[in-house]
Amino acid sequence: MRTMRALRGASLLASFLMSSIVAFAPPAGAREVSVQEAVAEAQNQAAGKVLSVQTLNVGKRKIYRIKILTPDGQVRVIQVPAEQ
Repeated sequence: MRTMRALRGASLLASFLMSSIVAFAPPAGAREVSVQEAVAEAQNQAAGKVLSVQTLNVGKRKIYRIKILTPDGQVRVIQVPAEQ
């Protein structure tokens, strides 16, 4: 009985780990977005003047971090994944 529970628990754990790996993998056929495209996307979300752009590597993923000064004086930080 204990062996069956242990096997069932190990099976559930393996299923969870595999689904987690798939969830963080970039989609098949994903293309990398250029910095200019990322800035354009960020400006669509928050109109204003671009203050800075950073390229961050988080694990195996690349993210563009864009700071925008809005017309009302607020600074918004928008993150755009490089793989889309």
